[in-house]
Amino acid sequence: MNRKALSLLTASSAALLLAACAVGPKAPAPTVPIQGQGAFVGAQSASVSTEAARADWWRLYNDATLDGLIQQALTENNELEAAAANLRAVRASLSEARAGRLPSTNANAAFNRSQASTITNPAANGAKLDDVDTYSVGLDVAYEVDLFGRVESTVRAARADAAAAAEALEVVRITVAAETARAYADTCSANAQIAVAERTIDLQGKTVDLTQRLLDGGSGNGLDVARARAALESTRASLPPLRAQRDGALYRLATLTGRTPAEASEAARGCQSPPQLSKPIPIGDGAALLARRPDVRQAEARLAAAAARVNVATASLYPSISLGGSLGLTSLDSSGLGDDANFRFSVGPLISWNFPNIAVARARIKQTGALTDAALATFDQTVLTALQETETALSAYANELDRRTALRTARDQAATAARLSRLRFDAGADSFLTVLDSERTLAGADAALAASEAQVVTYQIALFKALAGGWDQAPNPEA
Repeated sequence: MNRKALSLLTASSAALLLAACAVGPKAPAPTVPIQGQGAFVGAQSASVSTEAARADWWRLYNDATLDGLIQQALTENNELEAAAANLRAVRASLSEARAGRLPSTNANAAFNRSQASTITNPAANGAKLDDVDTYSVGLDVAYEVDLFGRVESTVRAARADAAAAAEALEVVRITVAAETARAYADTCSANAQIAVAERTIDLQGKTVDLTQRLLDGGSGNGLDVARARAALESTRASLPPLRAQRDGALYRLATLTGRTPAEASEAARGCQSPPQLSKPIPIGDGAALLARRPDVRQAEARLAAAAARVNVATASLYPSISLGGSLGLTSLDSSGLGDDANFRFSVGPLISWNFPNIAVARARIKQTGALTDAALATFDQTVLTALQETETALSAYANELDRRTALRTARDQAATAARLSRLRFDAGADSFLTVLDSERTLAGADAALAASEAQVVTYQIALFKALAGGWDQAPNPEA
């Protein structure tokens, strides 16, 4: 009897199992503009090369401290940990969606003691009836025949969600690597600018001493002393903001590496010059960029998820077909649960259809269709933004290099002018006002050059970030 029931259940299942066929429109195929797949507009600069961009771009600086800080950030950063946890949650949702492909099962066991009413049982003649014990065990099985692809479309949407979450993790990883390098470079650059200001203060302090000696000796005047002191104090006033800038960068670095401000890196605190590249930046081309950028891949995955949900909504227009079955044993005594005579089973299909009221389903189809259109537009915009960010970073970097070159020339000429003005003053050919003016020009040139050195590194890191440095390969959303 048991074998017969199982055979019937298996035969019925085989008869109703049909290949799923998704209903609804096909997913739109995202495309990228041909003009964005070739060489970059800014690739003509000698500061870059068309070699493939590197994932571990920070190693181009040959700075062991920077290498260690980025490795620490990629291991300890809390935003990365949160993104990884979110990915695990989305992957769990994918596993849940896949479970829809399998039959749902429910095992049950029950005991019931009952007594019939003497009123409803005239044969009892008013006498109290005996209690009746009932023992029951069973297994219920239900399977949705995915005739219109609802289950498979749900799985595809969940898989695309997992892919998008995996790419979101890569976006955070790239950002953490770039911001860690930026915080370190800002710390070093601030220290370099502080050193320049301190050297200027030392020079201007000597000038103040000279003007005071001349005044005390009767050959100077109070105006020169006042002017020299004013220049000195103006330079001193530039130190507190630079120190605050350094401390802010150092504390930002500590946060990025999962540390408190009190635990900020001492190696970074002692850095006296920003990291320097020893070779042109490899940038590849537009096609490689768009294949590498995780935000583009994330937008593509979100488009796939939105399109799959259109199929899910469309499937609700059609009947839902389920195959159900149950088998079990029911006995008035627990010892009889093993008897064939107490065996029971049932099997059969269930068809449900929200017809003719399909207004809700139609509304969901429109909603998911509109969301797919939005996802496609977002993908197109993400592609354009990726190209725009990269070209902007290339232009900013190349132009800042030209500016730094000009500032170096200006600084050298200002140094020469300061030296000559001092010699001419000592020879009595010029007034001390000329010395003060040339030294003020030199101080400004030194400060501008130091700021440009800092800006060059900032633009380098911005370019590495735009190139999606820190990205290695497409992550497996189901890993």
